[in-house]
Amino acid sequence: MNKPFAITLDPGSSLANHTGSWRTLKPVYGDRLPPCNQACPAGENTQGWLYHAESGDYEAAWRVLTQDNPMPAVMGRVCYHPCEGACNRGELDSAVGINSVERFLGDEAIKRGWAFEGQAAASGKTVLVVGAGPSGLSAAYHLAMLGHAVTIKEAGPLPGGMMRFGIPMYRLPREVLDAEVARIAALGVKIEYNAKVANIKEAMTQGGFDAAFLAVGAHIAKRAKIPAGDAARILDAVSVLRSMEGEEKPLLGRKVVVYGGGNTAIDVARTAKRLGATESIIVYRRNREKMPAHDFEVEEALQEGVMIKWLSTITQADGGSITVEKMELDAKGFPQPTGQFETMEADSVVLALGQDVDLSLLDGVPGLEIADGVVKVGANMMTGASGIFAGGDMVPSERTVTVAVGHGKKAARHIDAWLRGSVYEPAAKHEPAPFGRLNTWYYSDAPKTMRPMLDTVRRQSTFDEVQGGLDESTALFEARRCLSCGNCFECDNCYGVCPDNAVVKLGPGQRYRFDYDYCKGCGVCAAECPCGAITMVPEAI
Repeated sequence: MNKPFAITLDPGSSLANHTGSWRTLKPVYGDRLPPCNQACPAGENTQGWLYHAESGDYEAAWRVLTQDNPMPAVMGRVCYHPCEGACNRGELDSAVGINSVERFLGDEAIKRGWAFEGQAAASGKTVLVVGAGPSGLSAAYHLAMLGHAVTIKEAGPLPGGMMRFGIPMYRLPREVLDAEVARIAALGVKIEYNAKVANIKEAMTQGGFDAAFLAVGAHIAKRAKIPAGDAARILDAVSVLRSMEGEEKPLLGRKVVVYGGGNTAIDVARTAKRLGATESIIVYRRNREKMPAHDFEVEEALQEGVMIKWLSTITQADGGSITVEKMELDAKGFPQPTGQFETMEADSVVLALGQDVDLSLLDGVPGLEIADGVVKVGANMMTGASGIFAGGDMVPSERTVTVAVGHGKKAARHIDAWLRGSVYEPAAKHEPAPFGRLNTWYYSDAPKTMRPMLDTVRRQSTFDEVQGGLDESTALFEARRCLSCGNCFECDNCYGVCPDNAVVKLGPGQRYRFDYDYCKGCGVCAAECPCGAITMVPEAI
């Protein structure tokens, strides 16, 4: 029997490296920034934790998630999920239900009692956080994980800030909020309630704090100049929602008018229905296209019987009625009066015209710059006063829970560096992973799993949670809809299609490498990569 013929080549010979001279382009593995990660104001590694979730390792997914955001069960309920708006899968069928999976992971952690791990050794530094809202709690968590001793001073009797006093229970059950706050406190974070800080410099000196993070929420309601008689009952939205946390609920009457067009106006109008109002009417001076409230919240309110009077403004409130003037939009989209009036019955009028921040604690602090009711900060979140940082509603930004959580994380990293005498330099971001780089023909249609909704009758009469969560099977399905945009997930496509056996598997979790001694640069691997993780680059000469 003849033996097989074989040639052994010297690795340094021209024959052993002959394919390089044939190539004009060669494939290179790389990582790109998924659009979900890029769009998240909290800076979550969304694709990273979805990777673990789709394999069924929910605890690993939760731990990756909480490296950036310590409150996923809260965020899975109140975040407006810009990640889903950016999701590439939306170009294929519908966006991955990222927010739904996040809520599932958060609820699973509460149910299973998962605790934070990996806390750094004590640094000996102390930090004062003012405000136990989303930004303050986020900063406290990250600072504690970095080894610093943290004390939160909260002016109110309970933690959560606007998550508790501004978001109704039907959107965020309080037991969920309390569970996630308790997990942060378990790191050694001290929370002092009914402890309003009157002067930040004095508080830092008396407490011996090395740095401070200011996270005072916007709790002061803006007022409108509405002529009103003595019998007119005019309330503000912040007070109404705050009073819902007490034993005595607000008495709004049977006919309630809410003046405003934001999410707070929607929340108050929906709350009024649940308190027994037969009519809950939102008066808004522009049309629906111009309304700042999120469209899905408007839809839910309409489903519950809330009425909206578009292109209208309140000009007078007296006794049990209000006078409304019809408006029209000019060429620039601004509302203009028409001189057409009508009278509406109203037992109470609730103003939902926005909120301001109480900045009195900053009086007398040199170096601070305040403009338009907020504090100016640098790229490191530090104010003009050394060692005093700020975030959330106190600084110029969009006022959402997710943005506030992101501010807390960012500030904590800069505070940590400042306390250690260094400068925090965030890692450079990869290039974006656009939809056009994906090979979507590998994916079959798999429409998004919709979360269950409470029936309308119960929504009108109880404060039960309106939107339910996914169960394990649907959460797993939703996680597996992720396309892993821009990043190798070891699907073996490149390995299988390479005609020259130039792709080398490096083992689970290690991905692959190219053996350029065999690669001819045909580009089949790049063309067949589902997630666009392979780029053909010019061959070096």
